[in-house]
Order: sequence, then structure tokens, then C-alpha cells
Amino acid sequence: MSILRRLTFLLRPSWAILAVVVVAFAYLCFTVLAPWQLGKNTSTSHRNNLIAASVNADPVPAKNLLNTGEGTPPAGTNPADTEWRRVIATGSYVPNSMVVERLQRLNDQPAYGVLAAFRLDDGRVVLVDRGLIAAVNGSDLPMIAEPPSGPQHIEGRVRRSEGVVPGKDPMVRDGLRQVYSVDTAALSTVLGTPLTGFATGEHGGYLQLDAGQPGAFTPEALPQLDAGPYLSYGLQWIAFGVMAPLGLGYFVYAELRERRRDRAAAAAATATPSDQVPAMSTAGSHAESASTATEDTSTGPAVPSDPAPTQAETTPASDESPAKPRTTADRLADRYGNGRR
Repeated sequence: MSILRRLTFLLRPSWAILAVVVVAFAYLCFTVLAPWQLGKNTSTSHRNNLIAASVNADPVPAKNLLNTGEGTPPAGTNPADTEWRRVIATGSYVPNSMVVERLQRLNDQPAYGVLAAFRLDDGRVVLVDRGLIAAVNGSDLPMIAEPPSGPQHIEGRVRRSEGVVPGKDPMVRDGLRQVYSVDTAALSTVLGTPLTGFATGEHGGYLQLDAGQPGAFTPEALPQLDAGPYLSYGLQWIAFGVMAPLGLGYFVYAELRERRRDRAAAAAATATPSDQVPAMSTAGSHAESASTATEDTSTGPAVPSDPAPTQAETTPASDESPAKPRTTADRLADRYGNGRR
């Protein structure tokens, strides 16, 4: 039977569905799941390197990292390396530009983020994250002080815009403009003031104030410099992608083995009587030979119980005295004596 005929059972619906599921799973492992985790590992490692490098680096003027025109980064600036850079800015806060970011956490308690616009000395306006302030009574908005007026010198870190949360539009509540994420382009519309983003990518970045700066509250903590489990997760998805086809191959091999055993058992059950005669005849001849041998042994000549004849018994008598028949008593007397001394 050819190998192709043996594999025809794979065309059954159950086997076909199993094969499709295994192939689809392996494809997702190698093209989606593993690259997703490995990509997160790469981005996290890159972020950690930037943070570690910025700790001891001197701050640079903010204008050196601002986009020029329609989101174009300045010459010699790599947007991928701009985030977390420490910068200094000189200018003043724009009056009545305060915006509140909702759904924040401070020390595992509800909090709000406070944002404002800052006008640089060259006239461009950037978005500044002043930090976090705790909520009152669980979730109520506290009284928030306006930033100081007049010329200010501030320092902070460049952060990438978070983008807009779908279905979470800006609102006005308690007399304050409120948003659900920090996005330079969206807040430019909310404030009605063109904002210049830092060269961090498509949406532009903003400035997160350091602690102790003019108008700053509690700054958001820096991320821990830990790559996380993403590398191990990526390797696990690759392993799963390899193991799934191997498992399918084992099931196919096990099915072929069981089918081969079933065919062998069916062939033994349908064997003709003539095929079994030689074996039976041989077994019978062996049994007959053994029986004959046993019978010959049991019916052999009996060993005489009388003692062996002595020399006197075997010596013929002389011609003048013909031998007389010896009795049993004579034999016993010859062996044990007649009791006479």
C-alpha cells in the first residue's frame, strides 16, 4: 500500500479541521504573537537606555528639539531618541491655559494631571505637564493654583504624546477644560492656540516638569528600568509555533501505527485452516513422541528384586553330581548364614 493511500484519512473533516487549526496557530505565532512580544521588548529596552542616558546628561535648550513647520524635526535630530531628553525652557505661562487630565493615579489614589501652555522667548508655544494633584473626597477635583506669571526658567523631560482615546472627547466640567489623555494636537484645538510639539514622532511631544520647578506639582515617576517579561514571552510563542506542527505529526504517526496494528490483527483472524495445519501436525507429532517415550519407560523390563546370584550359583556342578535346583532358603542361607558356627 503506498504512503499516499495510507494518508487518505487526513482528508476526513476532523483531521482536516485539526490541520487547519494547527497551521493557523503556528502562522499567528511566527507572524503576530512572537513579533508583538519581541517588539515590546525592543521598545522597552530602547526606552530604558534613553532614560539611563538622560540621568547624567546635561539639559539642552528646548528649541533644539522642537519640530520646524508641519511636524518636521530639526536637522540632525532623531525622533526615536528625543523622548526622555532633559531640556530647559525660558519664557512664561500663557494665562488661562490650564487643562485637567482625568483618571490619573498618585500613590495608588485617584488624582488629576494638570496641563498648561508655555510661551517660549522665540514666540512658539509648547505644552507643559505640571504634574499630578490628588483628588479630594475620593474623586472630586481640588482647587488648583494657577502657574506663576512673568518670565520663568523651567526644566523637564520631553515626553511623547499619548494620542486621543476613542470615545473620550474633551469636556468642560467645574469650570475647567478636561481631557482623558495628553496629546499636543488635540490640546491645540481645546486651547484654541497653536502648539509646537517636540520632535518625538507623528503627534509631537510635550514637556513634563521636574520636581521643584515653577508651577510644578508632583511629577509622574519615571518607569522602572526593567525590560520586563516580553523577551521570554516572545521565545515562548516561537516554541509554541514549533511544537504545534510537531504535535500534529506525532498524532498522524500514532494513527498510522494503530491502523497497521489493526490490519495485522485482521489478517491473523482471517487466516485459512490449511495455513494452520502444519503447525498443528508438528505439535501433534511432538506430543505423540513424548507419550511414546513415557510409555516405553513405564513398561520396560522389571528389575529383579532378588539379589544377584553368587559364584556358587553360577558354577556348574560336576558330572557325577548333577545340580539340584536351589531353593529360596538356600539363597538366603548363602547370604546371611544358617546360624551355625
